[in-house]
Amino acid sequence: MTDTVRQTPAEAEHLVPVHFDGQVLNKICKETLASEGDKTLLDRLQKAYPEYPLRIARLGHEWYRLGGIIKSDGTRIAQDSTEWAERTYIECGQDFQTLLDHCEDENFLVTQHVGVSLYLVAQTGPRAEDFVQIEVDRTQELAHRYLIDTDNPPDDLEELIDPINPVGVEPFTVGASRYTYRRKTDVALFMQELGRHRADPHPAQRFMDDWNASSAGRQKAFCDDWSLRLYQHVGRHGEQIMNVEIVHNRIKDIPRLEGPEGKKGKALASLIGRFDHQAGFPFAWYFYMLKGLVSPHVGEAVSRDLAKDYAYLPDCDTAVLKHWAAMPYCL
Repeated sequence: MTDTVRQTPAEAEHLVPVHFDGQVLNKICKETLASEGDKTLLDRLQKAYPEYPLRIARLGHEWYRLGGIIKSDGTRIAQDSTEWAERTYIECGQDFQTLLDHCEDENFLVTQHVGVSLYLVAQTGPRAEDFVQIEVDRTQELAHRYLIDTDNPPDDLEELIDPINPVGVEPFTVGASRYTYRRKTDVALFMQELGRHRADPHPAQRFMDDWNASSAGRQKAFCDDWSLRLYQHVGRHGEQIMNVEIVHNRIKDIPRLEGPEGKKGKALASLIGRFDHQAGFPFAWYFYMLKGLVSPHVGEAVSRDLAKDYAYLPDCDTAVLKHWAAMPYCL
C-alpha cells in the first residue's frame, strides 16, 4: 500500500531536526576512496558523529547502469554514452554513416557502472523507530563493450545506443571506485509522516510497535536485525508519495523452524525456544513470521496454546500475540 501525504510548510516547520547533516555526509563520501569492506568510510563517518555508533546494516543487491564513452586506452570521451551519441549525431549533420565512420576510426568503448548500495544505521533512542538510516552507493566504472560491431554495424541511432548483440570486451576498471551519498532518513520522523493521514497504523509501524512492546525490543536494538527500503517522491500535485518496507539484514543464515503440526505445550515451547536461541533474541519467531520467513501456522498453534492456559511466553509477548491473533497482519 502506498500513502499520499500532503505536507504543508507549516507542518514541515514543526518537524524535529535530524541528527545527521546531509552536506557533511555528502562531503565525506566524495572525499573517501572506496574499498571493499568500506572500513575507511565507516571510520570517517564515525569520527564525524562519535555520539552515535554507526554500522553497516546490510548491502543491497549489485546493480548496473550504462556509463560513458572511452578510447581503448581508457581516455575519457564522454560521461554519458546516450547523450554523446545523440549530440555527435547532430554534429555529424544527422548523417548516420558519417557517425559510423567516426566511431569505426576511433574504435570507441562503452562503459558500465557496477554498484552496490550500503545501508548504514545509527541508533538514536530506545524505540524501534529511533534510528537514522544512511544510504550510500559504492560504484566502479568498467569497460563493458565496443560501441559498434564493425562486422555488423547498427542500422540507426537507437541500435547504436542499445545494440541487441553487443561485442563485449575483457572488462577493465576506468578510474577508482567511488562513493555517492544518496540520502539519510530519520526513521522516527519518516514513520510519523507516513502515519499522519492514515486511519490505521501502517503495517511497518505496527511491526515496530509490536517490537517495542515485546521482549525482543527490551533486549535487542531493532536496527541490529532490520533496516528499511524506503519509497519517497513528489507526486503530480506536489504531494509526497511515501511507503516503506522492513527488510531483514540477514547478518547470518535464517534458522529453520519445523512445522508445528501435532505439537503443543512443552514441545511447541521448545520448538520456538530453539529458534529464538539461534536467531539471537527472544520472540524472534514472531517477527520472522510477520515477514513470511516462518509459517503463520506457528503463530496460530501458539495462540491455541495460550487459549488453553499454557503460559510459556512472557506476558508482554502474550499480549502482542493475542492482538495479532485478533487482527492478523503480515509484511
